[in-house]
Amino acid sequence: MMEENRTCYLMGTVIKLWIQHDQKDELLPEAERRLTDYEKRFSANDDASELMVVNHQAGVAPVQVDKDLFELIQLGKKHSLPKTSFLNIAIGPLIQAWHIGFDDASRPSDQVIQLLLQRINPQDIYMNEENETVFLKKKGMSLDLGAIAKGYFADQLLTYFKENHVSSALIDLGGNVLTYGDASKHEDGFWRIGIQSPFSQRGELAAVLKVKNQSVVTSGIYERTNRLNGKTFHHIFDQETGFPLETNVASVTIVSEKSVDGEIWTTRLFGKSAEEIIDLLNDMDEIEGAVITQDGEFLRSKALASQMIS
Repeated sequence: MMEENRTCYLMGTVIKLWIQHDQKDELLPEAERRLTDYEKRFSANDDASELMVVNHQAGVAPVQVDKDLFELIQLGKKHSLPKTSFLNIAIGPLIQAWHIGFDDASRPSDQVIQLLLQRINPQDIYMNEENETVFLKKKGMSLDLGAIAKGYFADQLLTYFKENHVSSALIDLGGNVLTYGDASKHEDGFWRIGIQSPFSQRGELAAVLKVKNQSVVTSGIYERTNRLNGKTFHHIFDQETGFPLETNVASVTIVSEKSVDGEIWTTRLFGKSAEEIIDLLNDMDEIEGAVITQDGEFLRSKALASQMIS
């Protein structure tokens, strides 16, 4: 049985891939090529990307896109529409105006924020399934798929691995981990996946989970921040105010079969209180999770208890 591993830097994070298979050819060079292609086509920070063509045509004309991008935008819109959802793929104008996590981050004026709030309604994303076109109704609108794209990429990569009869795989896209098959280092076959402590250096864990054929996605306000005018701002926005969310939640972790579901629900739930998040997770099928508050409290859904190591 052949083992391959690869580390690369894409999508602003460190990517780690590990697979086990009995194929004649290496598979990870193609996996990295696919991730590079996704990054180029789906990026909201590259004017030449396929996604940015849609954004540049906002208020002008529909744009035909490749099937995978159409599928992801459609999925993102579906989960952006519920009034209780804190996910909004139309939030691009706010993301670009603040640019949190980049050297040129700045706090927009209140007038600019009020203007941008008129351009982030996901109902103004028009999609034509027959022609696979996307049209943003208002000029100045822009889509940002950063909250869900890595999960989609991970799922697509695992599909590619399964098509090539990979027996085991670990896909780590920086805060987004997807496991498949047995973990060779552990007799029970379960992978050990850590939940980052929001208050410590990278690699210091708040908990460790046992998982197999599952994804673990963590999103936190500690991931990207900037200090502006004496105040620290994070990258998770409140679509009602146009400012970063005011919340006592430091991080949300979702355990699910599909990685994109983990991405979706960490964002959909993030603006709620820790107790509300856990109550909702306890009522959901095949979605488990944990919350760490800014006070250091660790809460988990009932179904996650059996997978906790520490």
